[in-house]
Amino acid sequence: MKQIFDQYHIELSEEETAKFEKFLEIFMQTNAQINLSAIREPDAIVEKHFVDSLMLAALYDIEGKVMDLWTWGWFPGIPLAIVTPEADFTLIDSVAKKLKCVEGFVDELELVNVDTLVWRAEEIGQDPEHRESFDLAVSRATAYFPTLLEYVLPLLKVGGVFAAYKLTDKDELTSTKKALKRLWGKIMKVKNYDLAGQERSIIFIEKIAPTHKKYPRKVWIPLKDPIV
Repeated sequence: MKQIFDQYHIELSEEETAKFEKFLEIFMQTNAQINLSAIREPDAIVEKHFVDSLMLAALYDIEGKVMDLWTWGWFPGIPLAIVTPEADFTLIDSVAKKLKCVEGFVDELELVNVDTLVWRAEEIGQDPEHRESFDLAVSRATAYFPTLLEYVLPLLKVGGVFAAYKLTDKDELTSTKKALKRLWGKIMKVKNYDLAGQERSIIFIEKIAPTHKKYPRKVWIPLKDPIV
């Protein structure tokens, strides 16, 4: 495992390495019973799930309240929580059985900075308790990017950041322009990297104030329907 992390210049403490070794063990045991992922080889799980998740921690200082929307395979939320214990993570999905499994992983790994929340992505942004309450959002969801933005940006505080894990696709990135304008978001930066021969990106989008000079409208009208 350490050799794979070293290959991607990811440095972990002995305690963090031990947690990832345990996570690999219990993930493989659970995956054999529930089919969490089609990736089953230990080295492939480390590279395509653990390493991919931790790319964000190498590029961005994670702090405050963090949400992982559509916590697919329980990545990147759990790996990021292991290496940033000072941040508070909420892993969100609409499928209670998935989150029950997540809670099992969290208990086994003794992670005190992770909570779970069963909620539909298209509904949680309308809840006053959660709307504009997160400092950072992460997602490895495969949803159409403008639709994903419509779900995520209402949950961020002004100044909060959405870090979207995506396959490198310039056309999809271009398609976000209308959504960003409507949802008060701006692209901060795009970081590309190679993972096992696949071109991937993390797209950083900041939630800006309705009066921001980039979009000088004075009235913020939140969307009720996904952008298509």
